[in-house]
This record gives sequence, structure tokens and C-alpha cells, in this order.
Amino acid sequence: MPFVRIDAVGTDKLEALGNAVHDAMVETLGIPADDRFQVLNGRSTLKFDDYLGIHRDEGVVFVAITMRRGRTDVQKKSLYRRVAELAEEYAGTEPRNVLVTITENEPVDWSIGNGEAHYA
Repeated sequence: MPFVRIDAVGTDKLEALGNAVHDAMVETLGIPADDRFQVLNGRSTLKFDDYLGIHRDEGVVFVAITMRRGRTDVQKKSLYRRVAELAEEYAGTEPRNVLVTITENEPVDWSIGNGEAHYA
């Protein structure tokens, strides 16, 4: 059950970006198609530099994914690539402007509702 936060300038592309990230996770990580939990944030500004020589502009998108531990490095690399591809296809966001982070945790770290630890 990944939990996704997406920050981008403005709101016109947020739904398309959310769809891109979700579809990429379904394809590369095998999550169920109905396993979507996202917070989509339209901002007036985002701060960034040209770290690692990658020039970003106002089209920058920050994607933060929290998920249970257990995916391989190969799966994560495939996810990064597919998110960038689909962000460009769905929202016109250049791959250089897509920054993705993954934070992993344990099954006991999730409550899906009703105050229960569903995976513990």
C-alpha cells in the first residue's frame, strides 16, 4: 500500500501526474490497481537547484512514495524510469524535472482505517 505525495507548481497537471505515478507503480511494483492513496499539492513555488548537473525549471515535480520494505533495487530503478516516462506522456513534464524519493517502512507502520494495524 504505497502512500504518495506529489508537489508541483500550479494544479493543472496534478491529476495527470497522480495517474502517471499510480500506473507506474502498478506496472513496475505490481501493486493492485485499486490501491491508490495520494495527496496532490499545487504550490505557488518550489525551491530547487541544478544538483548533479540536472537543470530543472518551473515544471519541476517532487514525488514522495512511502511503502512497505521489500522491493528490489531493479524494481525501484524501473519505477523511477517509468514515472518519468509517464509524467512526460500524461502531463507533458520533462523527465529531467521529475524527482522521486522512496521511504520504506515495516508492516506494523500502517493503519488503513478504523484504528487497526492491518498488516501487523
